[in-house]
Amino acid sequence: MLEPVASVPELDNNFQHGLSFRRRLDYSYDGTMRSIEDSLQRLGLPRIDIVYIHDCAPDWLGDNWREEFDRAMEGAAVALTQLREQGVIRAWGMGVNVVDPCLLALERADPDLFLVAGRYTLLDHTALGALLPACEARDVKVVIGGPYNSGLLAGGTTFNYEKAPPELRARAEALGAICGRHGVDLKAAALQFPLAHPAVAAVIPGPRTPEEVRQNAAAMVQPIPPAVWAEMRAQKLLPEAAPVPEP
Repeated sequence: MLEPVASVPELDNNFQHGLSFRRRLDYSYDGTMRSIEDSLQRLGLPRIDIVYIHDCAPDWLGDNWREEFDRAMEGAAVALTQLREQGVIRAWGMGVNVVDPCLLALERADPDLFLVAGRYTLLDHTALGALLPACEARDVKVVIGGPYNSGLLAGGTTFNYEKAPPELRARAEALGAICGRHGVDLKAAALQFPLAHPAVAAVIPGPRTPEEVRQNAAAMVQPIPPAVWAEMRAQKLLPEAAPVPEP
């Protein structure tokens, strides 16, 4: 919920120069209904395409995250399912950085999709084990956020917004070396790889500038020889079970 305040810090919960609102966590049924109504008013729209229950996970809420998760399943999930049936929204899911809340949501509710950041990339294959097969079986789609793992796969030095440990830097360098030998941009491989899985509907790299938008668009269509993926597998950088893009 957004509550008006006189002023906010220059950097507030990772939002820079935000508007004068305090964000209050509310995963309840009533809170969700109010949030959607407020959003429709701010957007000036009669309908919302996708709504995510955001960051209901241990990395944001700590050890007691299951309490908020239960509240979300009993409140927000019920409200959003009703709104979907009424045509107010078209789809709903969870937006998180870890896979466990998504697996639990599949057991307890009827989501349409998940936005999972950083857990199915060239460097991190966590979602491949249980989440992606479960979603494929239920016809639930997955949007992959953070395909560059916050920078390490795009020439940076951070992984999950922190300084990358040596072993991950070494793996990123090995992936980059393979791409370099075949004249391929590592960013192109990082963007195209997640989309090969049948459960993945989209990948969102989060550009900051118009030029980065253009770079990402070009990377999405750059030809990648099959030898790139074969060499990544041969060096044990990609699991055998991970689908790879076809030329």
